[in-house]
Amino acid sequence: MPAVNPSASHAELSKDSLLEKRTSKGCLIALRRIEGPNATELFYTVKPDGTCASAGEQAKDIYIAIRDALLDEGGDLSSIISETIFMRNMANDIESVRLSKQSVIDASGGRTLTPAVTEIQQPPLDTNAQVEVAVQAIVPSTIEINKQQVCASTGCTCGQCKTSTGLLLQMGDENRLMAGGLCGAGDNAYEQTWSMFTLAEKLLHEAGMEFTDVVRTWIYLREMERDYYPGLNKARREFFDSRGIDPVPASTGIDGGMVSSQHDICMGFYAVKSGKELMRTVMTTPTLNEAGEYGADFTRGMSMTEANKIALHVSGTASIDEQGRTAHLDDIGAQIDRMILNISTLLENQGASFSDIAYAYNYLKDPADEQLLRDKFKEAGLEGFPSIFVHAEVCRPDLLCETEVLAILPRTREGKSKPSYLRATRSLH
Repeated sequence: MPAVNPSASHAELSKDSLLEKRTSKGCLIALRRIEGPNATELFYTVKPDGTCASAGEQAKDIYIAIRDALLDEGGDLSSIISETIFMRNMANDIESVRLSKQSVIDASGGRTLTPAVTEIQQPPLDTNAQVEVAVQAIVPSTIEINKQQVCASTGCTCGQCKTSTGLLLQMGDENRLMAGGLCGAGDNAYEQTWSMFTLAEKLLHEAGMEFTDVVRTWIYLREMERDYYPGLNKARREFFDSRGIDPVPASTGIDGGMVSSQHDICMGFYAVKSGKELMRTVMTTPTLNEAGEYGADFTRGMSMTEANKIALHVSGTASIDEQGRTAHLDDIGAQIDRMILNISTLLENQGASFSDIAYAYNYLKDPADEQLLRDKFKEAGLEGFPSIFVHAEVCRPDLLCETEVLAILPRTREGKSKPSYLRATRSLH
């Protein structure tokens, strides 16, 4: 089935957000700026240009570039609310990356709260990059944003996660909680998953929330092609059933290495709760069946109407057909086309298009297919926003690629008309 190009279907939004690319401190930064009625939300992806050989040096340049970019937006490093650090060699480089990041934070006046941080071994497809970083930040405009650290003791002995933290944002009567790098204890995937979800629930309770408030999860498995995924799915289904969670969150389940060798699975999540009724809509498309039909309890996507925006969380999406089967076995080109079709129709059913995407994470089983993936994305119009491209196994051995996106539709204070954003593409020197 050929891919479709929805890039023109939302043409009236061509002036509604801003994309910038620039080289700063030896880094390439892509920014999508979303100016809502209450705050400006910023989505960055940052990669080194390859002139620095070590991960520590690259991380230092990346965080200097992020700091400078945030200053240009009227924020600073404390404006960051979540960051995902994609690393080529976790065991060798994690400490140097952490030290380099902290040195930039310290030199910039420090920050009192820790954002939601996920550190994951998923090698960037750019072989010159030892590390790439995706960051989300928020700068208030018309409303005060209160931030609070939320902590939960894990009892873990691995030396990395004795205490897990989340960042709670309070904007008026709306609360958002983000957390990353949550690991569970146990001898197998089932036990670790149950423990991991229980830990997430503890953080939610500390924030006055329940797991039913979770909109999206990210789940990383050390070796996707082992028996971890069935154990994850069994524990997740039983946990959700025991808590009465319906609808279940959007999610990505993907291969990735942990910081600690004692853990085989880790998770991040995003939750929203408000004193006002929030509109949460399960995203569907006739080109995909529901994942729960084959035992994977996540929605294909979740639309969430928040105070500042309408967020369309598209789960990790691959070449799956209407019956839940893998489409186009052993044909990477056709699998990319089907993946693009599935993403585009999920968005179109919510009145959105590729032009509304705030960021994308792209996972390839074989790095040799990168150019084909990029060429097909360009042909379909799936470009023009911050993207990360990494090497990772997908949830089935016969799936060759997967992509997740966050798309955003505008919302005004009255919720009736669009704010006057500016969108442009320009180079900054």
